[in-house]
Amino acid sequence: MTRNTVTIAQQDFDVEDLILINEQRAASYGFLSRLFNSEIDTPMFEEVCRADYPVKTGTADVDEGYRLMAGFLGSRWESSLEELAVDYSRVFIGHGMTAYSAAYPFESVYTSEKRLLMQGARDEVLAIYKASGLNKKASWKEGEDHIALELEFQQILCCRIVESLRSGSIGRTHKLLLTQQNFLEDHLISWIPMLTADMKKFAKTDFYLGLAFLTEGFLNLDQEFLAMVLNTNLGPQHSQLLDQNQE
Repeated sequence: MTRNTVTIAQQDFDVEDLILINEQRAASYGFLSRLFNSEIDTPMFEEVCRADYPVKTGTADVDEGYRLMAGFLGSRWESSLEELAVDYSRVFIGHGMTAYSAAYPFESVYTSEKRLLMQGARDEVLAIYKASGLNKKASWKEGEDHIALELEFQQILCCRIVESLRSGSIGRTHKLLLTQQNFLEDHLISWIPMLTADMKKFAKTDFYLGLAFLTEGFLNLDQEFLAMVLNTNLGPQHSQLLDQNQE
């Protein structure tokens, strides 16, 4: 059977392969977004307990993240859900009076000189969301540069890429991939390694310690994927809750 191919950045790709990859990327971004969004509730806890966690993905940080998370869930007990709620609060909310008391999940905290909320990074991502036809839901009360929203933005773009591939709109596919690459490098890779370093410092459960490894590993892997599909050079150091409107 003849396979359909598309040309992106002067490279040929199998359409069905790209659709599958981007569906998987959407699922990964969505999974991470949900875990950062809020404490794990009972339905989410049951979902992560049922999930299969790969042993060898070829990416060390991803493997370590899955190992730690699966280990915690595999030895769960009757108070594990409460234990996770306490650790979520410890890691992301904190109880101190300084900006260094937790892994505060906002880009502005890590990119502003005084580690303040609602700074330039928030204004930048808000403009990007609006340019992509997205508005913050009324129920969302946090800043727009919260990691959960930034990851969800990437998830939405992955879904749009799948739609554009299925409709044969290759120009739109290329534009969406470029938007993702720019957002990843300007508004995720630029600060999340600092966030995950703090998560490793504050987490007391292997679940949230594993989430730190998994997040950093997945984003690095996705950066490599986007560089490959868009035929761009990463450089020697890499040699190895939104409402959608019509655009």
